[in-house]
Order: sequence, then structure tokens, then C-alpha cells
Amino acid sequence: MTGYVASLRSAIGHAPLILAGACVILVDRDRRILLQLRRDNAAWGLPGGLLEPGESLEEAARREVLEETGHVVGALSLYGVYSGRDLFYQYPNGDQVHNVTVAYMAEEYSGSLQTDGEEGRALRFFPFDSLPQEISPPLVPIVRDIVRDLRRGETASARP
Repeated sequence: MTGYVASLRSAIGHAPLILAGACVILVDRDRRILLQLRRDNAAWGLPGGLLEPGESLEEAARREVLEETGHVVGALSLYGVYSGRDLFYQYPNGDQVHNVTVAYMAEEYSGSLQTDGEEGRALRFFPFDSLPQEISPPLVPIVRDIVRDLRRGETASARP
């Protein structure tokens, strides 16, 4: 948890917060998607996290990917903006959040794939048509959309 969110939590406890963040859909040449096995809920998710004060969403996306995967991201394409009931989540510790998530797609990245050991337990590229069942709940709508678009042969640049 970031210092900013920790300070809010110290004041309000587990009450719902509206939090903005970013995630990145990393797609390799074989059209596989990189997922991270999360420590907090033992589900698979996309690399990403919360916006820090003064940070842009693109900066947050790049920072989170580097921290969580060891990859430096090249060009980012806006994939979509997600909010609403489907992005409400209650963490195992009781913290409640209404997420506003900006999803980016990246096909250019470099670096050595390595889990941070703090937030993630494992990293793995999965074929888009063979993803694990346990997807972190606030990321399900994003993963559902990317699988749909990859099935259609669409990429981020082909989206309206």
C-alpha cells in the first residue's frame, strides 16, 4: 500500500475509497498475455497499480510494470477506461475500493522478467484463449475485453 493510501486508510479504516490506477496488457509475439499471481488475493492479474500524487497515469503504468515485472515498457496504447460496479473490490484485509482503471496495451518492452516478491508470487505469459480461471475480480472486465478483441484479431491500435 502506498504512503498516500496508507494515510487515507489510517483516517477512515476500511471504508470505501475511489482510487485511480493503471494497468498494462503486455502482449508477446505469440499473442500471449503477461499475468501476475498476486499475493493479496491469490488470483492472477495484470501488472499495474495506483496513481501516486503528482504522477500521470502513463507514468504510473510504466512504474508499476517495472516494479512488478522488471520490464521497461515502450509505446503505450490506450486500451480503455474502466469504472463502475464491476470494479468495486473488497480486499482480503477488509479495505474497500471503487477502482477507476486506465488500461494500456504494450507490445514493446524489454528487460528480464522477474517478480518483485512483494506484490506478486509469479509471472507468466498465457495464451489469450487459455487463461487461468482465477482472475483478480476488478480486472475481470478488462481481461474479458482483451480476450474478445484478440479473438477477433484486433489490437489496441484497431480499437475505436
